[in-house]
Amino acid sequence: MAQLKLSIVFGSGARIGPGKAALLESVRDTGSISAAARGMGMSYKRAWLLLDSMNQAFAEPVVTAASGGMRGGGAQLTSFGAELLERYRRMEEQAAALAADDLAALARMALPEAGPKI
Repeated sequence: MAQLKLSIVFGSGARIGPGKAALLESVRDTGSISAAARGMGMSYKRAWLLLDSMNQAFAEPVVTAASGGMRGGGAQLTSFGAELLERYRRMEEQAAALAADDLAALARMALPEAGPKI
């Protein structure tokens, strides 16, 4: 099976692709960078660095975070972050729909997946 993965590279060199989009969704759903990182099997530091790189790449922040303390911390997508994620996912769906026939044709040309080695 073949799949299309969309990665957008901005003039500044900043990127957003499937991994960062999934991280944004996880932060949105959990309200926490650490919970999002755990759910994705990555370190908190890696998640924080990815989110910080997105915050630095745009004129507006994508995610805001509050430090822990007695009430605990938390993180949430900004309205801009939610729009970025929504636009990325829409572009991903549109690209997959446009490329479906060609992707299927290329998949038929590819060697089959290797099975388990005995």
